[in-house]
Amino acid sequence: MIEKSNFKKSFFSPSGLGAAIPNIFTLLNLFFGCMAIVFALQTNAVIIYLNDEFNSSFNIPEKLTWAAFCIIIAAVIDFLDGFVARLLNATSGMGKQLDSLSDVVSFGVAPSVIIYQLLRFSFAREENGLNVSLWCLIPAFIISCAAAYRLARFNLDESQDVIFKGVPVPAVGLLVASFPLILHFNSFSVVNNFLINKWFLYALIIVLSYLMISNLKMMSLKFTDFIFKNNISKITLLIIAIITAIFLQWIAVPVVFIFYILLSLTTVKIKSE
Repeated sequence: MIEKSNFKKSFFSPSGLGAAIPNIFTLLNLFFGCMAIVFALQTNAVIIYLNDEFNSSFNIPEKLTWAAFCIIIAAVIDFLDGFVARLLNATSGMGKQLDSLSDVVSFGVAPSVIIYQLLRFSFAREENGLNVSLWCLIPAFIISCAAAYRLARFNLDESQDVIFKGVPVPAVGLLVASFPLILHFNSFSVVNNFLINKWFLYALIIVLSYLMISNLKMMSLKFTDFIFKNNISKITLLIIAIITAIFLQWIAVPVVFIFYILLSLTTVKIKSE
């Protein structure tokens, strides 16, 4: 009994293996965020097609979809590290800082690189577009800056548990990660044309950055209890996600993102009143 007790104390101590496991998950999040950046940067070959009416289209480089999948894997790991930390009762200030640092890369920098490439593709469709100025592309990294600001504010604010201030950074990262997948797997030309339209992308950069740094009250997707009345908005969002995933495939991600904001703005406001 004494040996088991000592083992338990050492395993769950701040320096024990139990405390290190959630941090390993967090670093895996960072690893896949870095891999996403590597894949997103390896998209130099862009093939432009012209039909008889001189309307252009292009083949989305496959490695950009790999970058998107890496961000999705990072998001799954990001969810698991918090779950594992609570399961092992190994939450710590160190883990919180590591989590935010990893999220900046996986859901801030990596999505910015994807937006950077989509902007490059949008200019490539224009005459002399392959010689686009760097200044036309670097606004993509405003998203990274907004993500870093949002996460730093989150670390300093102890009240953001059930209700968030501003849209969570992983939500924005997953939204942007869905774009290459929509372009690669979906055949909705109207949506595809939006995603490679430079003006739409510039507007999106402004909107997403604002949503992250704003003080808009967003609901947390954690289930703190199993009372239906308290979780109706989360259950509604889950139903919407399932239905749209069946019928719209990857376009479901932007749809769910929009409904997440709308449900948050309505339900959180009602609760606060």
